[in-house]
Amino acid sequence: MVYDFGKRRSELCKAMDYKQDWFKRWCNELDEQPNCHRKQWEFVYIMQALWERGCIAKDKRGLVFAAGTEPLPAMFAKYGVNILATDIMPEKGIEKGWINGNQLCFGVESLNNRGICAADEFKKRVQYRPVDMNDIPDDLIDFDFNWSSCSFEHLGTLEKGFQFLKNQLETLKPGGWSVHTTEYNVSSNDETQENNDTVIYRQRDIEQIVHELRNQGHFVEEVSFALGGLPEDFMVDTEPHQQKVHLKLQVDKYVVTSIGLIIQKKF
Repeated sequence: MVYDFGKRRSELCKAMDYKQDWFKRWCNELDEQPNCHRKQWEFVYIMQALWERGCIAKDKRGLVFAAGTEPLPAMFAKYGVNILATDIMPEKGIEKGWINGNQLCFGVESLNNRGICAADEFKKRVQYRPVDMNDIPDDLIDFDFNWSSCSFEHLGTLEKGFQFLKNQLETLKPGGWSVHTTEYNVSSNDETQENNDTVIYRQRDIEQIVHELRNQGHFVEEVSFALGGLPEDFMVDTEPHQQKVHLKLQVDKYVVTSIGLIIQKKF
């Protein structure tokens, strides 16, 4: 297998990434060791994709959807980026059962729990606002970049996720970048979860939304559906998940991993 060590593409989570210098660099900044967990991959992939595209720089403006308590707002603030962190209203998230795994954001204070950014700089750079991803306010505009980590699959249907990917581009400046990760169905390009609290996108779904975005004039980085070739890439964390090697996991009758999409809004 030929592996591309260049800029991040739209691609699947793979074990090879954990061995790369760029991956180790961000893990070090997070004070973590590379651990073959797909959530770590999502955060590092997003940071690297935005770094490569010049987004993580002083006084840039970034917007995160469904922030939970993820460390990226604090990381970007440390680099001088101004961040608006958004998440669903807490009561709605609790109603949906999103009470585990740091899935909900209860305000800006919860976004620097690791102390990644100096408190005064964080307070200066990061703001919080409740936002429903199915109903993005019209005044959220002119951001240099935005991102989300495994969030738009929770909007109710495959189509609602597609609509989010189109709508979120309205928040960006012309030429702005967005990086979004979501659930990817490894085991089937036919059956999947289509109307559920968590939907799972197949290759054909990804190809469809990429085609639609490109038809609207936006740029989408080349999509690689390569699954990886290292031993960890063939391990499936079955239910109940042990979270040890967690690149691919069982969700109901499907094997699932993460996929990242990199999109540039048309100029």
